[in-house]
Amino acid sequence: MSTDRTRPAGRRDQRGPRSVPPQRSRRTAQRPPRPHQWFAERLLAVLSGQRPVHWMLGHTVGDAYDQLAELAPSAPPGAARGSRPVLRHCRGAQPATGVVEAFASIAEGDRVRAMAFRLEQGDDRRWRCAAVELGGERLAVGSPGPR
Repeated sequence: MSTDRTRPAGRRDQRGPRSVPPQRSRRTAQRPPRPHQWFAERLLAVLSGQRPVHWMLGHTVGDAYDQLAELAPSAPPGAARGSRPVLRHCRGAQPATGVVEAFASIAEGDRVRAMAFRLEQGDDRRWRCAAVELGGERLAVGSPGPR
C-alpha cells in the first residue's frame, strides 16, 4: 500500500495516519470553594435563621460563637418581608499565614448588609471562625448606595 493513497491531497510529509489524541473536556472542573466563601455561606445560614447557632460549634474559636449567638435573630431577617437573604459578594485577604480576613455583602430584598469575619487555621489545618460582625443600612430605591 503506497503512502500516496493514504495521505490527504496536498500533504507532502511522509507520516501516515495515526490515532487521534484524546480530547480535553471543555467543562472546567469545579474548584472547591475557598475557606472564606465556605464560611460566608455557613455564617449566612446561621445569621438568617436557616440553621441553629450550635451548627457552628466546631467551626468557631474564641468569642466567635458568642458573637454569633448575639447576632443570630429570634426572627430571621427577611421573614417579615418574605425575602430570603443571599450572599452577593465575598472577598478575603490573607494578612498573615494561617489567617484570612473576609468581608461579604448580603442582599435581603431592598436591604444590603455587610458581614466581616476572621478565620484562623489551627494546628490541625482546619479553618475556624475567630470573629464575626454584621452591619448594614437600608437602601432607598433610586438613591446612591452607602459611601
